[in-house]
Formats: sequence, C-alpha cells, structure tokens
Amino acid sequence: MSIPKEPRQLMINIMYLVLMALLALNVSAEVMDAFQTLDEGNKNSIATVDEQIDETVASLDDLLKDDSKAKYRVLQPAIAEIRQQAEQLDNYVSQLSDQLIDVSGNNDGVVDENDYIESHGVLAPKGKKNKDVTTRLLVQGESGQVAEGEGEGEELKRRIIETRQALIDAYTNLLTENAEVLQIDDEERAARIASVAENMPFKIDDEAWREANNKKVSWADYKFGHMPVAAVLPLMSQIRSDLKISEANLVNDIVQMAGGKQIVFDQFFPVFQADKSYVIGGERLNAKVSVGSYSSSLQPENITLRVNGQTLPIKADGTADFSLVANGSPGPKTIKTFVAVKNPLTGEVIEQDGEFTYEIGTRSVAVSADKMNVFYMGVENPLSIAAAGVASNDVRVSFGDAIQGTPAGPNKYIVKGVRPTGINTTNVTVTANGQTLGTFPFRVKPIPDPVPTIGGQQGGDIANSTFRAQQGLFAELKNFDFDARCNIAGFNLLYVPAREDPLVSQNPGGSFAGQTAALIGKAKPGDNYLFKNIKAKCPGDAAPRDLGTMSFTIR
Repeated sequence: MSIPKEPRQLMINIMYLVLMALLALNVSAEVMDAFQTLDEGNKNSIATVDEQIDETVASLDDLLKDDSKAKYRVLQPAIAEIRQQAEQLDNYVSQLSDQLIDVSGNNDGVVDENDYIESHGVLAPKGKKNKDVTTRLLVQGESGQVAEGEGEGEELKRRIIETRQALIDAYTNLLTENAEVLQIDDEERAARIASVAENMPFKIDDEAWREANNKKVSWADYKFGHMPVAAVLPLMSQIRSDLKISEANLVNDIVQMAGGKQIVFDQFFPVFQADKSYVIGGERLNAKVSVGSYSSSLQPENITLRVNGQTLPIKADGTADFSLVANGSPGPKTIKTFVAVKNPLTGEVIEQDGEFTYEIGTRSVAVSADKMNVFYMGVENPLSIAAAGVASNDVRVSFGDAIQGTPAGPNKYIVKGVRPTGINTTNVTVTANGQTLGTFPFRVKPIPDPVPTIGGQQGGDIANSTFRAQQGLFAELKNFDFDARCNIAGFNLLYVPAREDPLVSQNPGGSFAGQTAALIGKAKPGDNYLFKNIKAKCPGDAAPRDLGTMSFTIR
C-alpha cells in the first residue's frame, strides 16, 4: 500500500487502522476470566476422576489377592493398557497447553511464574488474549498457511482418533480372548463393545465443522483458528476431561466383571459447554449442560440440572441441551447453573451451584470515503467498508438513488454515476445476514470550479512572445485528488490595442480559432486582452459553468 503524501490523508488512514485494531480487541476482561474459571473447573474434574480411578483399581487389586478370584486377574493387563494409552495422550495434551502458555508468555521453553501475570487477584497467562500463537501452532504448522492437515491441531486430532480406537481395542480384546472365563457370549460381547463405543465422550466430531456455516478449512481451524489462548486452554482441558471420563467408564465396567465396587461419587458440579462465549445481539447461544464428574453407571433419573431456574430434560448420556437468544444491552451476562446428583449406591444427594459468563456484543461497521468525506459527481469515488465480527462475503452494501457502487476488492467499492438530483446528501447502507449494521449519510457535491489559465497564468502582465505562442484557454483543477478533467466550453474576447479602437470576438471551445486566433496574433507591447464570460464543463455537469473573467497586459 502506497503512503499518501498529504498529511490529512495520512491521518485518515492512521485513524482507520486504529479503529480496526479497537474492533478486533472487543472482548472484555470478564470473558477472559470466565475462560480461566472453566479451565480450572475442568482440571478439578480431571483430578477428582483420576483419584476415583486409583481407588477403584486399588480395590480390584485387593480383591484379586484372594485365590478364589484368580481367574479375574486377566482384567488387570487390560486395565493397565487402557490407563497407559490414556496417560500418553493426557501428557501430550498437557504439553500442548504448556507450550501455548510459554510461547505466548516469555517464550523461554519453560512454563514458570514469568509466563503469568496477576489479573483480578489471580494468576493468568500473560498471552491470554494472543490469537496469533494458537493459529500459528495449532492450525498453520510449518507451511504457514491454514489448510487441512496442517498444524499441531491436526496431529492432536489424529492422536485422539488413535487413542479412542486403542481404548476400544483393549476392551474388545479383553472380552474376545477371555469370553469363557468371563462367561460372556457373542451377543453380550457385541452389545458391551457397542455400548462402550457409543457412550464414550472422548471422540472427534469430524462432521460438525464441515456442516457448520463457516469458512473453516479443517477441524483444527474450526476448534482453534484465531481463538485467544484463554479460550483454547479450556478446550484442551475439556479434551483431557473427556479422556479421563472415558478411562473411568472403561475401568469401572471392567472392575464390575470381577464383582469389584463401583466408582465412589463424592464431588459434582455443573459443566456449561457453550458453542461461544461472545455473541452479537440477536444471535443464539447454544450450550450443553452436564455433570462435571460423570459416570456411565449414573442413570438420568438420578440427575437434576437447572439453568436460570429452568429444569432441563436429561438425556441418556447424562447431558442436557440448553439454548437462548442473546437479547438485552451489550456487556457481560451470567447464567446460573445448578446440579443435584443422587448416588444410586448410598441414596445420598449432592447439590452444587455454578455459573457461566458470556458477553453480548454489537457489530461495528466503519464506512469511509478514501479520498474525502464526500461523493463528487462525475468521477470514481473509492470507498472502504469494514464490519467487525462479520465475514467479508456476508457484507452487503446498498447505495442511495443519487449514486451507484461497484465492488473493487475486499472491503472496497467504487462509487460513481453520481447524478445532480437536486439533493446534496445520499445514504450508504451496510447489511449482513439480514441485519442492518448501519446507514451512513454522505454529501454529494459537484467537482469544484476549475481555474481558467493561459500559459499557466490567470491574468496580469505577460510577455508578448509567450502570449502569442498560446493555443487556447485551459481549465485547471487545483487541489483536487481525483483524476478528472474540465474543458473550456467557450468565451468572449475584448481586444484593446494601444491607441486604437477595441475589437471583439466570440470563441467556441477553449482553442483559439477564427477571429479570436487573428486577434491573438496582433498582440504587441501595451495591448490589453480581456477574456469574458468564460464557460467550462466538468464531468457530471448538466450545463457549462461560469468561470468569470481574465485580463492580460502585453509587455
């Protein structure tokens, strides 16, 4: 992009860039804090479930010390394989999270206190608002381009798919190789394997991003592209949480085959998984509400979930769907959540409240004429339009009756065909996805009057040789940024020779012709020439305009 020479235009360009930067930062600190709260909630859930798995495995080991249970010792290698596969992926995801924190922090290769800052009384990652790191690391990869198969996010996807299959395979091999010992027939084995696969929350939804109405090119781009670090960290911990719950479900199912005790429920909290935490007014917010520490043995009738006091229907997988339309004034909003879980073993009911914070925003749009804050008749007027939070392909621009606009590239238009309708304003209206983002009035003006000149002069003394060498009058546009040309339509000439009678001629157009050319050729020192009723026509003019009079004295 070339740098404009005029200070005024340079200032306009700088203000435009600052506006776009402010629009891009339109996410509040409250929302960033909510992301961190959700991440911490996921980590607490992981720790709780991990502790329960350890207790369950320990109880199985104690049970199998009894020789009467020796035949069930075949369960132990399968559990060890499942836990090893889960631990490998959990470590990988944790390392990815640490890498995001370090690279967006001080980038010294180690996650330490120097990668954090104090925010609202708690430590938060320094780079929590950084979107470049997440996109570069998880989406672009070595090519530096957003493409399917690129970035560490696609490697994460591959590992999730492989680990999920490895968990199912370990369970399947256990039932297949020990069917006789476990007294499981083919029909029951097939039903158990199908149930495990269907109810495992740890998986990749590879169709959601393809079916969603967006321009994302891959699963990684859909999940992580242009997301701040603060928003990606809870996504990572949610993957770990789903993995840990899947591990717990498998271990619990296997332990039950030997008559061991089930996972003990001691902590529960509501998990509110919204599809977005920043919504534009009028958009819909969709969410999945579930229990933070969920087990497959938990039946829907033992769960109560409420959001803002509304009791939600519980599905077979222990989750409930919730949806609302983001109405009201812009700013942070809080959703109150509640969970009550009845332990089917003890009858104990545990209740817990929670909350989810999201923010309602408004779409911002900036429209500016690139050269001046008006539309000029008869010339091409460049126009820039930028709408925050809206894809460029969704932006639609309409123009008032006095003008017409033609797209000229991303966020660019050429406004032309401005007609003298008798009004001095017109409107530019910007819409997107059926919503009006703004209507902007612009002044409509004719091209400024040009200045008539002869040999670059507007009058006064002129050398005889210079004057006689001229071919006509010219209309010059001064201090006008557009590529436009005005033409002289005609004038009257009064020739006053020294000590002689005056002579008059009429000249059509700007070039000297006929009697006018003859009078110009008579010029000698002391003569005077008066150019009167000078007319010029500029682009967009319905009729010639009057440019006044010029007077020259020959020296």
